[in-house]
Amino acid sequence: MPSSSILDTISNWAHHKIILQKLNNPFGFVAMIIFTGIIGLAIGVLGIKVGALILGALLALPVLLLIIADLQIGLVLMLIIAFLTNLLVKMGDYPVGISLDALTYFMIFAIFIRQIKERNWDFLDNPVSFVIVIWLLYNLMQVLNPVAGSMKAWLYAVRSMAGLIMVYFIALYSFDSLKRIKWMLKAIVILTLIAAFYGIKQEFLGFEQFELDWLYAVEKRALLIVQWGRIRPFSFFSDPTTSGILMVYMAAFCTILATGPYKMWKRIALIICAVACLITMGYGGSRTPVVLVPIGALFYVLLTLKKQIVIGGSICFVLFMGAMLKTSSNPIIYRMQSAFRPGNDASVQVRMDNQKLIQPYIQSHPFGSGLGSTGLWGQRFTPNSWLAHFAHDSGFVRVAVEMGWIGLIVYMILLFKIMQTGIYYYLRVRDPVIKNIYLAINVSVFMLIVASYPQEIIILLPNSIIFYIIVAAIVRLKDFDPAFQILTKGRDKDLMQVEEDVEISV
Repeated sequence: MPSSSILDTISNWAHHKIILQKLNNPFGFVAMIIFTGIIGLAIGVLGIKVGALILGALLALPVLLLIIADLQIGLVLMLIIAFLTNLLVKMGDYPVGISLDALTYFMIFAIFIRQIKERNWDFLDNPVSFVIVIWLLYNLMQVLNPVAGSMKAWLYAVRSMAGLIMVYFIALYSFDSLKRIKWMLKAIVILTLIAAFYGIKQEFLGFEQFELDWLYAVEKRALLIVQWGRIRPFSFFSDPTTSGILMVYMAAFCTILATGPYKMWKRIALIICAVACLITMGYGGSRTPVVLVPIGALFYVLLTLKKQIVIGGSICFVLFMGAMLKTSSNPIIYRMQSAFRPGNDASVQVRMDNQKLIQPYIQSHPFGSGLGSTGLWGQRFTPNSWLAHFAHDSGFVRVAVEMGWIGLIVYMILLFKIMQTGIYYYLRVRDPVIKNIYLAINVSVFMLIVASYPQEIIILLPNSIIFYIIVAAIVRLKDFDPAFQILTKGRDKDLMQVEEDVEISV
């Protein structure tokens, strides 16, 4: 029997027994008996830790079958892991990073298996995928960098980088309908809302003991997070800045979606999510997210260029800047206001000094010092190198140091192509729902790119997973707009009539 037929048989059988019948069948009864028997025996003989490992392995099997049947399930699971990774790390030494990598490569394997039958790679035929492949190849070619101090550092760094890029291709393949894209965006919004509420909980109800133990285990970490006599909430994540940046661009995302052609209860839910995100961001006290608020608003105004939005945006901008410049003794408000006074901020000056310090090195090393030569991997594998302890802070600076000014150019071309593609499709699609989603995604991606200058943000969880998922959505959304398809294929039909048909259907 051909391998494609075997895959179809397994997929259909798993979908029927597990999803449709919900294990309410002889297979389900036998599986549960065997399952509980194995777990009970393992705990009794080998101990609870080994029993927990076996439990996880047995649970993984049906999950993997579900992922083969529907890759969308794997993407949602990946998102959940990305949101909870740092929370689990605070609880103990759990191999969540390895599990995320394993899930990513399993899904890539599932796509190749599916292609044995489908033999259709058209979903890759777009300029963004071409540039992403170039970026991936450049990362892989860094193994030949003669300046690199450690092959292991390259291996660990490229594993994470390649895994993130694979998320884009998985999402690109999975997004075969508008419904699936909307479903994935809902999952991102729901998980963000949960994270926002958890941040609010930390502010008003306090932190869990395992979070306090993690916080005070490293003095430098405690000094950064405990300020003005209070602990800045960081939600599920590694620090208040990562949390704050996620919250601010998702607040913009939800706010823009709330202006779309949706039912009133959906708009209200989106506004609630946006407000919760802004509250968590505000109490987190990071300056970068605060600066992103007017930047995102300005980009939104430039994209829409509607008279009412320009006037309303101008009024809001004046009020916002007035609030930021007004003197305040509140430590939370004062820290937010300091974001607009960089001349008085010592941390900003330190960043500027570090960038001046590293510029001659970047200029003299066109291919950089090698992947993983800075940050955690550098400190682990090349601890005697001065680059391992260099505080690059910026995502762009890290790329320039590790992959040289040539790598920085390739990376900037990638980001430019993503933005250009998103704006191009936003201006040309006619479906109001798709146009609204494009607008929300474009503003969010722009905010993430701007945030990469003062912070290293795109490669951090969960922003890294979200980034590549929404980039895939940028590429695929226009495929589900009938008017755009007719326009691009040059069919002989009145475009205005198509627009009316689309509005009626929405």
